[in-house]
Amino acid sequence: MTTLIGIVGSARARSYNKALLKACARLAPDGVRMEDAALGEIPLYHGDAETDTGVPPAVTALQERIVAADGLLLVTPEYNASFTPLLKNTLDWLSRPAGAAGRVFGGKPLALTGATPGGGGTISAQTALLPTLRALGVNLWNGPRLFVSGAGKAFDEDLNLVDAALESRVREFVSGFVGFVELVKRP
Repeated sequence: MTTLIGIVGSARARSYNKALLKACARLAPDGVRMEDAALGEIPLYHGDAETDTGVPPAVTALQERIVAADGLLLVTPEYNASFTPLLKNTLDWLSRPAGAAGRVFGGKPLALTGATPGGGGTISAQTALLPTLRALGVNLWNGPRLFVSGAGKAFDEDLNLVDAALESRVREFVSGFVGFVELVKRP
């Protein structure tokens, strides 16, 4: 069994990016379990709060899930040509306390995707994430990229993926990433 943790950089209840993660889970090859990180309990990072009370339990629980997982899938919307504060905050907390980034992220296979109603398909957001991901030490998959533009047409009212061509691209993307993860985890 290959376990992937999906981290969605949107808190919206009707997020296209949550829908994209759901589609990735549905279209993943047999033997793959995709878990949603659900970021709702992670507070805004504050160094004084960390000093006073330590790393919050919601963060340490997610850190342990990531350590145990075989790979990470980051699904990001695009806000003003960058990724979201929610995603940045989550990545910052997950690297705490000092030195934790190597344990949590070091060499962990990671893929990026994202959806937006606009025409850019989150290319700017994904590109903006690269310096942060390098600093965390992830093993970034450089296979076929998946940028979902026009998300309002790709998903129906219930946020089910209805675009057949996109479904094929999502299946190819997830299968390629899973192949990379399995290659990396071989002894």
